[in-house]
Amino acid sequence: QVQLVESGGGLVQPGGSLRLSCAVSGRSITLIGFMAWHRQAPGKQRELVATITSEGVTNYIDSVKGRFTISGDTAFNIVYLQMNNLKTEDTAVYYCHSSLAGVWGQGTQVTVAS
Repeated sequence: QVQLVESGGGLVQPGGSLRLSCAVSGRSITLIGFMAWHRQAPGKQRELVATITSEGVTNYIDSVKGRFTISGDTAFNIVYLQMNNLKTEDTAVYYCHSSLAGVWGQGTQVTVAS
């Protein structure tokens, strides 16, 4: 059974950085297929932010391109989301998701405020 546990959220000033981690258990990330980070801001629908395939191919929504980087560490079975130059509009709960396993993590809060 695949389980996802996010960590790394917090409060950061605009322009700052955070690295989110998604610890994957139950299956190697090299075999889990497509992994993604989503986010949900207060009063808004959940949106897809970034994806990575088991071959390491990445994709991003336009609003985070050049600022966010998704990556996978096969040794520790973790998927990361490095977030740089954060903006107030990045404030949201961030979720890790495996579509193949049909599993979501519990989410981690990211707040960008001065």
